[in-house]
Amino acid sequence: MTSVLTGFTKSRWFKLVWIVPAILLGLFLVVLAARMIRELPAVASFMTEYPGESELPESAPVGFPAWLGWQHFLNAFFILLIIRTGWQIRTTKRTAAYWTRNNTGLLRTKNPPVRIALHVWFHLSLDTLWVLNGVIFYVLIFATGQWMRIVPLSWDVFPNAVSVAIQYASLNWPTENGWVNYNALQLLAYFITVFIAAPLALITGIRMAPGLAGRFARLDRVFPLPLARAVHFPVMLWFVGFIIVHVTLVLATGALRNLNHMYAARDDLSWWGFGIFAISLVVMAVAWIAARPSILSSLAGLTGSVRR
Repeated sequence: MTSVLTGFTKSRWFKLVWIVPAILLGLFLVVLAARMIRELPAVASFMTEYPGESELPESAPVGFPAWLGWQHFLNAFFILLIIRTGWQIRTTKRTAAYWTRNNTGLLRTKNPPVRIALHVWFHLSLDTLWVLNGVIFYVLIFATGQWMRIVPLSWDVFPNAVSVAIQYASLNWPTENGWVNYNALQLLAYFITVFIAAPLALITGIRMAPGLAGRFARLDRVFPLPLARAVHFPVMLWFVGFIIVHVTLVLATGALRNLNHMYAARDDLSWWGFGIFAISLVVMAVAWIAARPSILSSLAGLTGSVRR
């Protein structure tokens, strides 16, 4: 018994014994402070003036088109596997196999192909599909006016975001109607994710890509490789944090209605959105399990040679 206890105290899981209570204590103090702040007359007046959302233009669309539901699923699918493979690149010391591009046909270049780890190939392949999906997303949101829902159009978005943060922190959450308008904090989070984090992930990823880093050596003075690495990882952490908070709030603020908005393009309490969401989870779980070296080697072999 003593040896088992000693082994546990030396394991990495023992840190959770201290981390979890510390997090819970921190959350309790935040909620307590937010509730106290809300009672102050000046803060109450501030929150009355800025209830939490900016007014949209009259031309702004109401509701979500069906294509946005498909975009949401594809983005979730790709980013989940991208985060997984990105973490593998950061932590894997010995890869299962290596992939080398076929230097023939349309893929033929003057520079010799670079051998890369199989999980790096999978990461770059997922990145390519994610970027193509992102290009379609950008075209559609600007063509349909959906961009007005996720781009700040007034400076009052910032005081409204502070108001929403106080409401969330005090556990007296704002009344939301995402079908019509996002609150200011949601708007800023979506704007940062779509127009800042995503482009940063792409730019820094291209800078670090095997075979391309050497070709961009002239950029070392203005965009050195270590800088790209230093930015790329925090961007990944942003996406992880965004996903955790996003999913938590979707489920905690009216799951059926929110899932209908996101997946079924309807504003009601039916189970259609939940059903589509459940199917999407099954698809992502199957893809996660199927992403094994044996299967990835077969796929990678279609465009190059795979060797151990």
